[in-house]
This record gives sequence, structure tokens and C-alpha cells, in this order.
Amino acid sequence: MQAFWIALQFLSSLPVRLAGMPAPEQMGRSLLCYPLVGLLFGGVLWGASALLADSPPMLQAALLLCIWVWLSGALHLDGLADSADAWLGGFGDRERTLTIMKDPRSGPIAVVTLVLVLLLKFCALLALVDSGQAVGLLLAPVLGRAAMLGLFLCTPYVRAGGLGQALAEHLPRGEAKAVVLATGLGCLVLAGWNGILAVGVALLVFALLRQVMLKRLGGTTGDTAGALLELLELAVVVSLAL
Repeated sequence: MQAFWIALQFLSSLPVRLAGMPAPEQMGRSLLCYPLVGLLFGGVLWGASALLADSPPMLQAALLLCIWVWLSGALHLDGLADSADAWLGGFGDRERTLTIMKDPRSGPIAVVTLVLVLLLKFCALLALVDSGQAVGLLLAPVLGRAAMLGLFLCTPYVRAGGLGQALAEHLPRGEAKAVVLATGLGCLVLAGWNGILAVGVALLVFALLRQVMLKRLGGTTGDTAGALLELLELAVVVSLAL
């Protein structure tokens, strides 16, 4: 249970407070609970959609997007913004890309990327609300956080020191593989054809973005992991909305 609370404190803006700094081993095990955090987020969004069912669709979609961003504290949007700036400003150079990602300031590319991603997610949510496909609200957060677990499982972490390295080094790999597999199968059982579509899109986006990270950086960072989550969530809700 401790691993879940660690994951929830790190991945959300919910008022979770741990007594002291967790050990590196506990941090590694917390990765196993990332899909559970996604399930919690999806449940909140699904419940909010049900409560807002009688509201105008555009307002409902906007409120759902606000709740979605609030739940994560915009943590992964920050990673997406840093990655967008670094990928363009890095000019293909690994060290320059890593340096730009550490800069807390956001350039115009970061702003444009965030606007476009949030606009597309809003439009996809509006389409899902209109068509009554609330299952997408559950699938996207679960698959997004399962993808983060999968990324740490199969991709080198390239920044020495810090939280990300502790997560990668102390991740129980056998259990992680089982969690990723169980998450994918659970989505298929829960959502049928929609689940097949969502998992297929998630696997495709994961493979493409992981390849991009390996080519530029030789692995992942916390920022690129956040970018992966945001873009994968977006791809899932857009595919289900089409």
C-alpha cells in the first residue's frame, strides 16, 4: 500500500503527505502502481462526466479537461513543454537537448505545443461526450501511466542522479512486466473493440516516441516520460473520438 501512496503523491495534486522520504527501493516499487493511479484518475473523470451529464457538452468537456489537468498538477504537461523546447532548440545534439530540458523557462514552441495538445484533447473530450463514449475517460489515463511504467522498464534513464534514476534502478522488472500485461488485458476486457483500438494506438505511439528518444538521447528523462504520457493520452482519446 505504501507504494501506491508514493505513486499518488508523485503523480497527482491530491493532498497526499508521506511521513519522511521513501527509500529508493520503495520508489522503484511505486512504479508498479502507476496504472492504479491512472485508474483512479479515470474513475474521477468518469464520475465527473456522469454528474455533468445534463450540462452543455462544450462546458462538460471543458470542465473534464480542467479536472484532468488538476488531478496531475500539470506535471506531465511541464515535461511536454520542456521536451518540445529542447527537441527544436537542441538541433539534433544530445547534450544541448538535455541542457535545454533543465531550463525552467518556456519558449514559444513549448507554449504552442501545450495549446495545440490541450485544444485537441478538449475537442476529443467533446466528441466523446457527444457520442456517450465515457470509457475513453478511463482508458487514456490508465494506458498513459502504464506507458510510463513500460518506458522505465525497457528504456535507459540518461540523467545521473535524481528521482528518475532511483525509479529505474529499483524497479522490480518481473513484476513490472506482469503489471503492464495485466493492464493491457484489463483494457481489452473492459472496453472490447474500443479497448483493442486504445491499446493498439497506445502501443504504436509508445514505440514511435521511444524510438525518437533513443535516437536523440539514447534513453529517457523525466521530461520525455511526461511528454510520452501526454501524447499517448491524447492519441488514445482522439482515436476513440474519430
